[in-house]
Amino acid sequence: MRHNLVVREEVILLVEDDPDDAQLTRRSLKKNNLCNELVVAHDGQEALDYLFGTGAYEGRDTSVMPQIILLDLGLPKVSGLEVLERVRSEERTSRLPVVVLTSSAEEQDFVESYAHGKNAYVRKPVEFDELHEAVRQLGLYWVVLNETSES
Repeated sequence: MRHNLVVREEVILLVEDDPDDAQLTRRSLKKNNLCNELVVAHDGQEALDYLFGTGAYEGRDTSVMPQIILLDLGLPKVSGLEVLERVRSEERTSRLPVVVLTSSAEEQDFVESYAHGKNAYVRKPVEFDELHEAVRQLGLYWVVLNETSES
């Protein structure tokens, strides 16, 4: 069964529970001239609600998906790994690019996120300049260079 999936290049879904990290990511995107619309989900459940048009996002046009999901792992309500597993298990969202952007240095998180189908894993740097460079590299590849297939 084919679904009409529309990828809007201007939308980035940031799933981040730390307001400071969310603000730093927003600033880094802007500083790197990535003026995409940034939708911020503050926990795993909010991210799933956004993607699947439930809860506070009931009625959202779910045929329109973000260009990329920047996903923290240590989230309240529903963990980042659970979000990733759910995204990959649904035909409609299974091809969405997901970059795990986390402060976790645990090798197990790295291994499990690969097993759940993430596209990339970026450890959040502590310094703003390092985060700025990491976001620049992410933006260049995932938002500018990578072509997402419409299925």
